[in-house]
Amino acid sequence: MTFQAILFDCDGVLVDSEALTCGVLRDMFEEQGWRMSLAECMQRFVGHTVKSQRALIESHTGVPLTDDWLAQFFERRNQQLALHITAIDGIHEAVDHLHHHCQGRIAVASGADRFKVEMMLKQVGLHTHFEGRIFSGHDMPRSKPHPDVYLAAAAHLGVDPAHCLVVEDTTVGITAGVAAGATVWAYAPEGVDAQPLRAAGAVRVLGHMRELRL
Repeated sequence: MTFQAILFDCDGVLVDSEALTCGVLRDMFEEQGWRMSLAECMQRFVGHTVKSQRALIESHTGVPLTDDWLAQFFERRNQQLALHITAIDGIHEAVDHLHHHCQGRIAVASGADRFKVEMMLKQVGLHTHFEGRIFSGHDMPRSKPHPDVYLAAAAHLGVDPAHCLVVEDTTVGITAGVAAGATVWAYAPEGVDAQPLRAAGAVRVLGHMRELRL
């Protein structure tokens, strides 16, 4: 199939941020008495917004998830990302290729808040490829796994979602891309179980971003 536009998730696809974010989350939960490993935290929370997991968090910590706690989390998360964020290996070359191939019709469609996405892309030198075409699930009526953010990105580019390729790394995001009517490829580097990604609807799995070519 010839794709007319490429829609990228951000965390885990463009930037290697998920362990950093979950490390902060794990530490803050531990301060409230909920202890888990980083791997457990990532398994529970990667692909989800913190707010969407309110019931789970409150059941384990025994305290309400307040706006003040969330603000502290965002602040501590942003500090760690600013210091340590890196790009996914090979993504600069892949984005350059697809930006040229699709004549600029590429966009970011993330479940994360806009400030985080913009900041990370600037930190790793990818922002100029996506400027003006960055979409956040926080700005939509519904975030992933609903398709809203992908539908908004496709509409902005003027491309039918059926002619869009979505690049994702989580089952939540893949579900959103499939629901939007797009074709979804999954990024699953060495050590990641690709079977749940295929089961969610990914039609191809990439082990390295050098494989992201049209």
